[in-house]
Amino acid sequence: MRFVLRSTLCCCLLFGGWTLPLAADTDPDTVPTVHGLALYDEPALPEDFSHFPYVEPEAPKGGTMTQAAVGSSFDSTNPFIIRGTPAIGIGQIYDTLLTENADEPFSVYGLLAEGMRLDPERYWIEFDLRPEARFHDGEPVTAEDVVFSFNLLIEEGNPFYRGYYADVERVVALDPHTVRFEFSTNHSRELPLIVGQLPILPKHYWEERDFSVPTLARHPGSGPYRIASVEPGRRIVYQRDDDYWGRDLPVNVGRHNIDRLIYDYYRDRDIAWEAFKAGVMDYRIDARAATWAIGYDFPAYRDGLVKRITVPDGQPSRMQSFVFNLRRDKFQDPRVREALNLTFDFPWLNANLFYDSYHPTQSYFQNSEMAAEGLPSEAELELLEPHRDELPSRVFDSPVPIDHPEDLRERLRLAYDLLLEAGYEVRDGRLVDERGRPLTVEVMLFDSGMERVVQPMLRNMSRLGVQGRLRIVDINQFLNRLRSFDFDIVVGQFPQSNNPGNEQREYWTSEFAHSPQSRNLMGLESPAVDALVERIIRADSREELNTATRALDRVLLWSFITIPQYHSGETRIAVWDKFGYPEPFPKYGLDLSAWWVDTDREAELNRRLRRR
Repeated sequence: MRFVLRSTLCCCLLFGGWTLPLAADTDPDTVPTVHGLALYDEPALPEDFSHFPYVEPEAPKGGTMTQAAVGSSFDSTNPFIIRGTPAIGIGQIYDTLLTENADEPFSVYGLLAEGMRLDPERYWIEFDLRPEARFHDGEPVTAEDVVFSFNLLIEEGNPFYRGYYADVERVVALDPHTVRFEFSTNHSRELPLIVGQLPILPKHYWEERDFSVPTLARHPGSGPYRIASVEPGRRIVYQRDDDYWGRDLPVNVGRHNIDRLIYDYYRDRDIAWEAFKAGVMDYRIDARAATWAIGYDFPAYRDGLVKRITVPDGQPSRMQSFVFNLRRDKFQDPRVREALNLTFDFPWLNANLFYDSYHPTQSYFQNSEMAAEGLPSEAELELLEPHRDELPSRVFDSPVPIDHPEDLRERLRLAYDLLLEAGYEVRDGRLVDERGRPLTVEVMLFDSGMERVVQPMLRNMSRLGVQGRLRIVDINQFLNRLRSFDFDIVVGQFPQSNNPGNEQREYWTSEFAHSPQSRNLMGLESPAVDALVERIIRADSREELNTATRALDRVLLWSFITIPQYHSGETRIAVWDKFGYPEPFPKYGLDLSAWWVDTDREAELNRRLRRR
């Protein structure tokens, strides 16, 4: 590798007495500085754009938004570590180098960084920090803070960061306002963009503190909100920073309009629902189909004080599923996992509980061009063939979506045959293996709202002789058991963007199978999956990305590592009618920061509800 040194640094950087050359194949002085980056094409917005297209640039400031955090508690304001349960919304106190435009599938524009230079060979990227950027305590944001933040998160943070930024070789401060990320390979087209998502922490605050220990301190960030107050386990309040350094940036104009963001914690969703109807909360995402269908017949709704909003999903529908713990011997046989899949009777649930408002989830990239369909294409087979010996034959010769019977009796008959093939038999009404050990299954939840979904599945399992039970625990016990992999089945979610990339490592790869608090909940270890994930990360075109995700989708589906549940394809929101928001909504995500409060309507509602 050839080394080219920046003239502004007198040909070297001095770190702790060591002189470090700057690794590069391209002279940075010949690379143009740009205002934004796109994954495959060019960013949609020009250098002189004034605001994101979906915001109201003259949106008023003020007011309060109160939301509920349901079924949980918190004991930390540090969201970056394994220990503790972090407070919801805490990310709003931090700025990143770059930020996304929710009207584009994956383009990023400067936030803390006013410009960037990307190596044409994609081995490095440099960011020029805005000199005016400040933390909440008034200290400037410098390149040293960026270097410190990266190293701290990699060394002491959640394992997610090690996987997400695995190909970053080092980060160096070139001068007080210029930082360079150097990459070990140029295989990940996404990597230069996602390093811009790094939250920047103040070095002067954290270097004298133990980062690995949960804390309830109101520590400083550089973002649009500060922590205003903390009531452990009950409430956290964020206050809009009137002195926010970046309030007039084009990426922030018309955003961050609401003065106070309040999150109240409820252990039971029914109590949270009653609190919303009483006006204690004024914004909620309604995830319960029955409530949405018949629950809004109360006076405030009839009087027009409460309104409902439906926002179409612009991203792939997230995979929500029951996740098997493959670290347990009883789940090693895919025939057992497929049999248990067959006990989930979605048509009955949809008709009897969901008012026919959901669709079955049949792909890990549902409702996108990345979802596998039919038999594998020639391009998919090219990726799959090297792993034929380790993959189920149906990956190659059977179409998806998987064609299981809809009739429950047929499903249970097929499930029973699969269990017999796996070596089980029924003795005295119990399904046992060849050593006489019963097949027992425990579904662990921390939210009782899913109980009505789990119980019918357990009843169907019992018809096969499987001994199933439901255990509902508090959030802290739930998290501790997840970290120690002490569970049979839990509910997991695997959200996808329109441009999956490095995060797929933490979802599926062997490296994270035994890493506490990783998103590889099932403990999946598969060389084929590992290789397909790397092909996704290395994809150099939309076509290559789609091919690799479809191949991965097939492997995951035919491996039966989860029991897929359902999706709606939209976000259902209920609000007390005091909010304004620009329409149409952005194409690729709901950006609540673009909402505002009509303070006159808010005052009138408060008078009618007799609250302060």
